[in-house]
Amino acid sequence: LNTVSEALEIEGDPESSQGVISDIESLQNQLEKEKKDSQKNKDLALRAQAEMDNLRKRTARDVENAHKYALERFVNELLPIIDSLELGMSAAESVEDIDDLREGMGLTIKMFDTAMNKFKVKAVDPQSEKFNPEQHEAVSMQEIDGTESGIVVKVMQKGYELNGRLVRPAMVIVAK
Repeated sequence: LNTVSEALEIEGDPESSQGVISDIESLQNQLEKEKKDSQKNKDLALRAQAEMDNLRKRTARDVENAHKYALERFVNELLPIIDSLELGMSAAESVEDIDDLREGMGLTIKMFDTAMNKFKVKAVDPQSEKFNPEQHEAVSMQEIDGTESGIVVKVMQKGYELNGRLVRPAMVIVAK
């Protein structure tokens, strides 16, 4: 600054040189302010980038855990059913009244149905319904008097849907 002000004073009017010096000082102050603002914005950008990286990592970890433990609630619902089946098997060895065993098996099936319904698994049991190739798999056809052609006469194995999407088609025998 001194060399500029000396050069201005040598060349001419000290008042105009004072105005130029004032302008230069003002510009230097403005430059310093802009440098501070620039550094502040750079720090904010770095923080935002770090936050985004952390968010990306946290989201990836959450998705991984969701995949890893997605069936945990379902498994917890099935464990009492397994316990009930095991108790039924041990009771079957010494059972004298078969009706008690049937009742226990019926309760176990009811527990299983409740668990499946809780997770929106619905049985497809098309007995006496019209054959639907999108939901049923015909294993054979039989001629049955008094039954219309294309009607399911026997369900060999129930089908299942999960949230409205077919998981397994019902295996059926269809009237000819």
